[in-house]
This record gives sequence, structure tokens and C-alpha cells, in this order.
Amino acid sequence: MAIKVKFFASLREQLPEGINQVDADGIETISDVWERATSTQLMPSHVLCSVNLEHREPHESVSDGDEVAFFPPVTGG
Repeated sequence: MAIKVKFFASLREQLPEGINQVDADGIETISDVWERATSTQLMPSHVLCSVNLEHREPHESVSDGDEVAFFPPVTGG
């Protein structure tokens, strides 16, 4: 099966286009999803993550069929 992947804002502009899912085989954590979707590029420490619309940390687990989203840090003024 697969894990759906979404990148938002500046991350979507900086990363390869067309990535919207990854094969779930061998994926255990959110960091694993990032590495597979970005061809092993290291995830910046400031990236925010969610799994199925809930905030999560990069070391947390994911399952087949989940939706994982990555966001740049939010700033305000």
C-alpha cells in the first residue's frame, strides 16, 4: 500500500514536483516518509509535521494508508 504525502508553502516549491505518495514498505516514522519522498534529503529541524491532520514529531510512527504533511515554520507579526 502507500502513504499519502503533502508538502506546503515553501517546502512544496523547494522539493521535487509530483511526489504525492510513497510506498509504505519499510516506512516506520515520519522521518522515513520525508527521506523516501525527497530522495534521502535530510529533513530540516524546523519542519512541522502532521499525520492524518494531527500534529506529530518526526520520530513518531506512521502506518500504511496514513496522510503525512510537512509544513515550514509558521511566523507571525
